[in-house]
Amino acid sequence: MSSNSNLSFNEHRWIINIRRTLEEELENDAEIPVCIFSVPKALMTSDPDSYTPQEVAIGPYHQWRPELYEMERYKLAAAKRTQKKLQSLKFQHVVHRLSKLELKIRACYHKCLDFSNETLTWMMAIDASFLLEFLEIYAIKEGIAITRVSSISMSHLVDYAGRKSAHNAILRDVVMLENQIPLFVLRKILEVQLSSLELADDMLCSMLLGFCKELSPFKMMQDIPKIHISQCAHLLDYLYGMIVPKVEAPPEIITEADDQPDAMEGRYNSSGNPTYIRDLFSEIWKIITRLNKGPVRLLKRLLFSRPFKVILKLPWTILSNLPGFSILKQPLQHLFFSQDQEEIKPENENSDNEVNRPPLVEEITIPCVTELSKSGVCFEPTTGNILSITFDVKAVTLYLPTISLDVNTEVVLRNLVAFEASNASGPLVFTRYTELMNGIIDTEEDVKFLREKGIILNRLKSDEEVAILWNGMSKSIRLTKVPFLDKVIEDVNKYYNQRWTVKVGKFMKRYVFGSWQFLTLLAAVFLLLLMTLQAFCSIYRCSRVLHIYSTT
Repeated sequence: MSSNSNLSFNEHRWIINIRRTLEEELENDAEIPVCIFSVPKALMTSDPDSYTPQEVAIGPYHQWRPELYEMERYKLAAAKRTQKKLQSLKFQHVVHRLSKLELKIRACYHKCLDFSNETLTWMMAIDASFLLEFLEIYAIKEGIAITRVSSISMSHLVDYAGRKSAHNAILRDVVMLENQIPLFVLRKILEVQLSSLELADDMLCSMLLGFCKELSPFKMMQDIPKIHISQCAHLLDYLYGMIVPKVEAPPEIITEADDQPDAMEGRYNSSGNPTYIRDLFSEIWKIITRLNKGPVRLLKRLLFSRPFKVILKLPWTILSNLPGFSILKQPLQHLFFSQDQEEIKPENENSDNEVNRPPLVEEITIPCVTELSKSGVCFEPTTGNILSITFDVKAVTLYLPTISLDVNTEVVLRNLVAFEASNASGPLVFTRYTELMNGIIDTEEDVKFLREKGIILNRLKSDEEVAILWNGMSKSIRLTKVPFLDKVIEDVNKYYNQRWTVKVGKFMKRYVFGSWQFLTLLAAVFLLLLMTLQAFCSIYRCSRVLHIYSTT
């Protein structure tokens, strides 16, 4: 009966909400885009703790979690101190002002909020009061004079020095995607306190700017982007705008993606693939065709001349029917009799609509720092943002922005990626940056190298923790093309793949160590030679022949 009563109660509330919503004028609210999302499941499953508040719930998504209810008394204490700042007004007045924005608040959330009007507005007023008191720390750091009214009971949570663990826990919670409230709620409360929207915006701007300087993993430049409060939906949106540069979106098709496979392992898997011997001969031939000096040029002309092919056809027909020769039939036939077709094949056969396709796995794959360093690539830090990532082909130098990593950084990075995946209509610039760092960092040796170069400022316990951090961010929601980063990756890979040591290593990995068929062929040939030698020696007595040869 209880379940049925709850069901009927929810249905009754749903009908009331729908009826009231349809009766209200929603022309203005229909223009409000959804800005507070649930974290995509693909990201949530990879590391739930980075997306789920551990200390305090801000907003409706995690409000009723029992483990967070202990913070309610601190939030109520913050609401009381907010009331003291209202002078002659009561806190009820703030709630009343926010109730007029109820539909606008609901429109910001991706989920349907199963709260009454009164519950939602009280929740927003109390949570916003707590958040504003927490952000006051950063306004003070920006030189804004604010009267401190924090109580002793809040001293272990609101730490003006920012050194206490509880302070960092709250800092991580308030930046999470599912733990956001609209900025216009904060503006409204400050407007009531200061009796001026302009003063409220100045105060909130100082708070957010100091907050971003504290939490941003990148060094804030002298030319800080000018972002007006009204242009930002919430705290995380403001942080994203300060960190990620705006890049025009190229025309493209966006595809969903899961874990990105490492490098080219999928393509190099040789088990059961009958074309690997053919590819081996093709690779050898590619190397030979680049040599156009002396006898090699004459040999190439002879091998591909029409008379030679005519002469070759008769013995080829006989040899191809011999047992054991079938493994070589296809690759040799491809090598000698398919070359003409490859030469006349148009180069731009597959170039149609290439710009409109999502990037291939090879296009987002890049060797690790250790491998690049061994191949001659230098690394230099920059003080800019993600746009400062470049590769100087002449100097063989990869420029990367300096990034500071501490106990809060992983949560910040992951939630910025989640927000970008949920909200951005253009290329996923920040996601692509994390893919780049994930690609070049495999081990703690890579981290150590970048730390010594000044690209990574490590405030964690060890380089191994940093490597685990980047390697854990392998999940991607969708692949998009980011032109300037694509160019960097392309240039780095082009330089790296042109090195002879790299070519030999890939050749051995793909066609020798990775091909059981080729190794079987070599073993069979070697065994055949030994049997031939044994038969020869049993008839002609090799010891006597060798003795005669040595005496002569």
